[in-house]
Amino acid sequence: MNDATTPWIDPELIAAGKLLQEKGLVAPDRTVAPLSDVRAAQERIGAFLGEGSVPLKHERDVSLPGPHGQVPCRLYLPDNVERPPLLVYAHGGGFMQGSIPSWDHFLRDLVRQSGVAALSIDYKLSPEVKFPVAYEEMVAITRLAIREGAGFGIDPSRIAVGGDSAGANLALAAALAMRDAGETAVKFQLLIYGVYSTESDSASWQRFGQGAGLNQANMRWIWESYLERPEQQQDWRAAPILADLKGVAPAHLIVGSLDPLLDDSNNLAAKLKAAGVPCQLTVYHGINHGFIRYGRLIGTARRAIADCAAALKAGLI
Repeated sequence: MNDATTPWIDPELIAAGKLLQEKGLVAPDRTVAPLSDVRAAQERIGAFLGEGSVPLKHERDVSLPGPHGQVPCRLYLPDNVERPPLLVYAHGGGFMQGSIPSWDHFLRDLVRQSGVAALSIDYKLSPEVKFPVAYEEMVAITRLAIREGAGFGIDPSRIAVGGDSAGANLALAAALAMRDAGETAVKFQLLIYGVYSTESDSASWQRFGQGAGLNQANMRWIWESYLERPEQQQDWRAAPILADLKGVAPAHLIVGSLDPLLDDSNNLAAKLKAAGVPCQLTVYHGINHGFIRYGRLIGTARRAIADCAAALKAGLI
């Protein structure tokens, strides 16, 4: 029985969790299991969530130059749209897991529904590669899209940056870097349940930080693995909410009501609005962290994808 202190959980979220367990699609604890096992499990989950996803007619892999070597990317172009705007996208996974294939189905849906092209970045992962390499790759590929995007068949004057979880962190930081560089082509941000601060003791962390999806121990381990030195926790490139946000591109934020990162999104939205940046925050009831790829199983995820597509279209087209 629910009471005032027991949050409502979407029944489809519960059913999805049970289905994954029945199929043995459960990732081991990343703080104790070998990282190779964690990554392999996440890839199996991503493959299951993407079953039945149909590639776009114009979808191809590209290798782009970055400051630390080549960066594998995948370009998704919408059908029957000439010179569409482009979303430069960084996947989630705590800076240490995730891949282009595991996010294929989500980005295909987003491109089809929005009419906006997407460039998915396979940035280098921690702990093998430390901060600020992933940030620098996100910035470099965004800048390349602006300067050379016409060769991809997109309109380089209409660029968005986006990502989920750790990827949203990279997207916001890249948007700030573009603002600081005077690049005006970045018109919009799509920020999906991002981690914008290195703090893990907020009210939402206290309430939801022991549940499924993401927990405090995992988040602390993620930061320890990603950063080289503790003082980097105060670097805005790692914790972009610390930056002066004035003049950054308008943003659409989404988060689940059961996500321990809920306060990160609430706090960022408040700070963006205080800085005069147009911002919309949507909180999806009864949903936890990581839901955006679950459109196959959860209606709220499908609704969130449609909302993100509409926001992208409004922000760029």
